[in-house]
Amino acid sequence: MVQQMTAMGTVGTLFAMVDALSENTAQAEWKLWAKSASGRTEDRTEVTRHLSLKIWNKPNQFYTRQEFVQTFQQHRDLTGEAWWLVGRDRRAPFPMELWPVRPDRMDVVRHPTEFLTGYVYTGPEGERVPLNRDEVIQLRRPNPLDPYRGMGPVQSILADLDSVRYSAEWNRNFFRNSAEPGGIIEVPESLGDDEFYQLRERWNEQHRGVAQAHRVAILEHGKWVDRKFSQRDMQFAELRGVSEAVLMKAFRFPVPMLGISEDVNRANADAAEVVFARRLIKPRLEAIKQALNNDFLPLFGSTGQGVEFDFCDPVPEDLELSAKLLTARSDAAKALRDAGWNPDDILSAVGLPEMTYDSPQVPAQTGAFGG
Repeated sequence: MVQQMTAMGTVGTLFAMVDALSENTAQAEWKLWAKSASGRTEDRTEVTRHLSLKIWNKPNQFYTRQEFVQTFQQHRDLTGEAWWLVGRDRRAPFPMELWPVRPDRMDVVRHPTEFLTGYVYTGPEGERVPLNRDEVIQLRRPNPLDPYRGMGPVQSILADLDSVRYSAEWNRNFFRNSAEPGGIIEVPESLGDDEFYQLRERWNEQHRGVAQAHRVAILEHGKWVDRKFSQRDMQFAELRGVSEAVLMKAFRFPVPMLGISEDVNRANADAAEVVFARRLIKPRLEAIKQALNNDFLPLFGSTGQGVEFDFCDPVPEDLELSAKLLTARSDAAKALRDAGWNPDDILSAVGLPEMTYDSPQVPAQTGAFGG
């Protein structure tokens, strides 16, 4: 897991995607609602004062809600797991704080019949802290091989991420080490230690570093045998492009959201924002919503019953789709009206709001010129 989290700081494309996902997830607006007797969302009433809402808006004294969400969402996107540590006060039966915890430091204590009995947190100094089930909340992407742990997209593309990182390091070393890959100096006879070190020091002094690139080499005791592969031979640009495409596919990430302008116009850029919010951000918010309602609110006992968290829909309006839908509904309404159906029933049937029609007033004319 450490390798997966470290990859965010070594591969720029991965950083851009995980940062965009966590940042947009953290910016969502949340509200606490009192459930309605009818069960319909439109009949709910908003709750503005509740300890769970206070903690969610300010998880602890060091984290804002946005920092808290962005932190654990990074963990979930990189490793497939996110962990919340529930902070308590011995004087109170309900939670007081929420803390994000690194997934690699959490272990599950399994049980043969009860699934699990608790958790163990390993601290920075190696200390192991046992935790009860009501002190930890886990969000995970299901792992087909392990029901206790999660699986994220980064795990499926670690080899491709290594290729991107290694090609970037090779390019850096290309300029760092004289701008020429290595070779071999062949000598007709063995050199003594003093001669060997002298030859190596002279070569490094004259040819190491970007400023020394392409200088003519003069060899007193041997000949230079080129062993280099050029950047063109290695095709690193193509390699990085392929690996980044694999990375975007693993996250199902829209290309325009990375700021790539090739083959992008206003229409598909707007469509990408809708897809990004609907297919990527909204499912992440749904996972958080389930954790809040099913794991967090029950920790408040009776005061956590009858209420539920919900987020405001982050999906922007698709103007093109709305226009097409309005046209289709209008055409359907006209067809039903021409067939003789009642206008009020027609509007309800096609999903249009009630409308009133005022007939145009024709001014009375009193003379040849209206005067």
